[in-house]
Amino acid sequence: MFYYEVLCFSCKKVFRVYEGTLKYKQFKENRESKYCCEECSHQIRLEAIKNFFR
Repeated sequence: MFYYEVLCFSCKKVFRVYEGTLKYKQFKENRESKYCCEECSHQIRLEAIKNFFR
């Protein structure tokens, strides 16, 4: 299985995006963009939901 190692813009840790996932496709099309790992994207999503209901 193919994968890329990508640097998370939020926590600065290296994570892998595996072939067949949406992030893999996005990274393959645009390597200059910023990406975040699953944990950080979950936290960002929760914060956005909290702020929406305030």
